[in-house]
Amino acid sequence: MPANEFDPRERALFRRLTTPERIQRFLDDEVGYNKELSGPTCRSPRRVLRDRLAHCLEGALFGAAALRVQGWEPLLLDLEAVRDDDHVLAIFRQRGAWGAIAKSNYSGLRFREPVYRTLRELAMSYFEHYYNLKGEKTLRTYSRPVNLRRFDNIEWMTTDEDLWPVSDYLFTIPHTELLSPAATRHLTRMDARLFEAGKVGAA
Repeated sequence: MPANEFDPRERALFRRLTTPERIQRFLDDEVGYNKELSGPTCRSPRRVLRDRLAHCLEGALFGAAALRVQGWEPLLLDLEAVRDDDHVLAIFRQRGAWGAIAKSNYSGLRFREPVYRTLRELAMSYFEHYYNLKGEKTLRTYSRPVNLRRFDNIEWMTTDEDLWPVSDYLFTIPHTELLSPAATRHLTRMDARLFEAGKVGAA
């Protein structure tokens, strides 16, 4: 079997994930949230499928691979935060608008319908739902799209090795600011109801 290709059983499952919404539903319903209790991981889509565990980057890699099987380019978008973890999305474009697939322990940081005209609009749709446990709104920047074809040489879809080169690359690329300094200085704390709603379904 050629490198970076799924075996027949894996392909059969991916081929059933025929839409971005079905890919998201699989991540939500069939894949647990990876709290890395045994140490840091960066699983490939094959390992996510085998272990049925993923954190946000692993989920985004899985989403990108599933989109690729359906004919989309395997694209990631990195969201950077302050005093908080970054978040990674698998993004797709449909009828001229952007949408996203994502794995998160916060309910508001997951799927986005393809209705956003620009990547900035897509990134900003996560702003009000992106907060730390102190109730601070923490999202600050977004990256350009990263096409995972650049990592085909390390067999990113099927390797048993952790995909740290992908993680490291996301830290090196330029990111665009979402907020002006003035806006950042005047941010309010999270509304308590939205804070609690974001944790619904957390693992």
